[in-house]
Amino acid sequence: MRVIAPDQLTMGWSERVGPRRYAARVADVVDLVRALEVDRPVWIVAQDWGGAIAMGVAVDHPELVAGLVLSNTGIAVPEGRRSPWLIRLAATFGVHRVATRDTALFVRGTGWLSGRRLTRAQRKGLALPYRTRASRKAVSEFVADVPFDDRHPSAATIASVADRVSALCVPVRLVWGSRDPVFNDDFAEDLRRRIPHAELHRIGTAGHLAVLETSVAPSVEAAIAEARHVAPDDRSAETGVRPMWFEVLQKASLSTLAVSDAAADESATHAEFADRVARYATALSERSVKPGDRLAVLVPPSIDLLAVVYACWRIGAVTVVADRGLGLRGLGAAVRSARVAHVVGPGRAIAAARTLRWAPGAQMLSLASMSGAAPAGGLAGLGLPEPHPCDPAAVVFTSGATGPAKGVRYTHGQLCAQRDALRAMYGIGADDRFVAAFAPFAVFGPALGMVTGLADMDVTAPATLTAKALDDACSRIGATMVFASPAALANVVRTASGPLTALAGVRLVMSAGAPVPIDTLRAVGRLCPSAALRTPYGMTEVLPVADISLPDREAVGGGRGVCVGRPVPGCEVRIVSAEHTDGLAQRANGVTGEVTVRTPWMSDGYDRLWLTQERARPMDSATGHTWHRTGDVGHLDEQGNLWIEGRVQHVIHTPNGPVTPVPLEVIAESVHDVARAAAVGIGPVGVQQVVIVVETERRDHQQSRRVSFVPAGSALAAALRAALAPQSIAAVWTTDALPVDIRHNAKIDRTALGSTMERLLSGSSR
Repeated sequence: MRVIAPDQLTMGWSERVGPRRYAARVADVVDLVRALEVDRPVWIVAQDWGGAIAMGVAVDHPELVAGLVLSNTGIAVPEGRRSPWLIRLAATFGVHRVATRDTALFVRGTGWLSGRRLTRAQRKGLALPYRTRASRKAVSEFVADVPFDDRHPSAATIASVADRVSALCVPVRLVWGSRDPVFNDDFAEDLRRRIPHAELHRIGTAGHLAVLETSVAPSVEAAIAEARHVAPDDRSAETGVRPMWFEVLQKASLSTLAVSDAAADESATHAEFADRVARYATALSERSVKPGDRLAVLVPPSIDLLAVVYACWRIGAVTVVADRGLGLRGLGAAVRSARVAHVVGPGRAIAAARTLRWAPGAQMLSLASMSGAAPAGGLAGLGLPEPHPCDPAAVVFTSGATGPAKGVRYTHGQLCAQRDALRAMYGIGADDRFVAAFAPFAVFGPALGMVTGLADMDVTAPATLTAKALDDACSRIGATMVFASPAALANVVRTASGPLTALAGVRLVMSAGAPVPIDTLRAVGRLCPSAALRTPYGMTEVLPVADISLPDREAVGGGRGVCVGRPVPGCEVRIVSAEHTDGLAQRANGVTGEVTVRTPWMSDGYDRLWLTQERARPMDSATGHTWHRTGDVGHLDEQGNLWIEGRVQHVIHTPNGPVTPVPLEVIAESVHDVARAAAVGIGPVGVQQVVIVVETERRDHQQSRRVSFVPAGSALAAALRAALAPQSIAAVWTTDALPVDIRHNAKIDRTALGSTMERLLSGSSR
């Protein structure tokens, strides 16, 4: 690969040749490419004013351009916005000369637009070509060439480019620092509107100089290697799919129970629920919510939550569901990143969204304002066109257990395929009644035609679900099925006392979100003697992937990691190199690698994270099929069972080779007095040492008090080292609470734990 990195004339270390207008700078790039006699179209990587110049080259000379990678730039001021105030201030008469030429204020200030995320050397390098007043003349001329009205000499040329960029046929990738006070997210969205096929990778921690704050090279390499023209949706495909609201519509005349909310002590019949969906659909349409619009649903788990979601889907709006389990900060970051046009919720949620600026410019819709009458004919009489299976339906967010929560896009067809896979896997019938102790799963209840119950619990802390609360929720609807996270089930077992008659009638208990201890499943089995205990495996991006029952898990016995069962029908699983060195070549049974999957219900990809998606969704060149890299490492055994051994980023790279954490943790948890264990690596990659940290008393959520870490006693340390032999263990520590994710209260945050142990073992303060 050949890389050419020229300064713009009169800028940087290039020759000072006098004022250069925008059109001249576009011509300079064209002249350079031709003078170098490059024998093929080039990719142009550009930022700030360079981005506008790159777009000018692409529209004027498309034969020279193979693609664009643009960062924190713009070609016009977004609708409803003014031009960036910092540029306007620098261009103001009386300030312009002082800020840009007489002093280094503008030059040095640019380096601070990214806060403290640039190094001292980077800031020095940015300012170095402009040490003298004469050398800063070019900076002054550059600022003066930014048009603020139609009378400016460059205004017409730039406006012409802005009008023509929509005709670009080359790949366009946007790498955006969302903390930029100059070209913020509004400018990224403006470019996506002007260039519909442009793909955005939003970096929530970066600012104006994202190309320096993070390495832009991987983005460019990925864009060049992976960019391809995306064929338009085949609108004739997937016709005949029953929409997600089909069962709600079918049962709209029934006066039998549909949804029960134990926390609010409220219930709704099928007719009442369908009527509520129709009322909300009508209210949203009347308030200008259009098909394709994104709507943040900030409604707490309730009958209203389910009704609003189904109303959005029916009118073709895209639900953005970031549950409270992400925590207040995570919830705000998720809503902000999704760029919603509307926000719906109770008064307190709307006030929070306004005050914390989660969705600037979005229409705020309180539930209280949406209580009008249902249309004549109810849900069947809406008279609105139905969305197509290929249309976007939802953006849901990952748990954030291994990094910032990522938005995952689903189409209507993919949600329907997921619904149908769950129905087939668990034999769900018309008589089933479902209690969900995890709000996202409750949404599938009406789509599956099941009476749906919500338990009385704090959804931000699954471990608060008590046995009495779960039994009460089951009793209210006569539940046959229950879904709860491992932490929730552990607390159900812990708080069980007295008769739990409703749980005794449940036929199926499911738990997912993190590994479920086999002892927890056995204890739940004693509370629900008629129930099959099942643990589906999957992730926000693809669910379900595999499934296993308690008897099958017991029959499999011990192994390397946690057995999650065989892939479900319709799902293909491959184990490939975790280092991305051999594409999608499948590893032999028993050999550890990254778990990759392919299913009809696989999500549409990541939202505004094109680079993450390119890495996570490789295409098999032999078949043309796209696979999803799960980020989990594991292996397939000879019987076709999938075993999970940890996350790719948590693999410990020791001098003797890679070590996966889960097999060590499973063995450690078999040692007397160990309730839960975590294995982490400390030190440089390649020479990392294994450290074991254990809880001696199981805790399923962080306490408000300070968590302590202390070296394990000699007897416990010796027992663990003996159990884990021949693996060398550098240190054994104990803690009263391992760090876990907010949503499930169960996934151990090994990255945070590793950082803590690195600090403690280096002698820093505890």
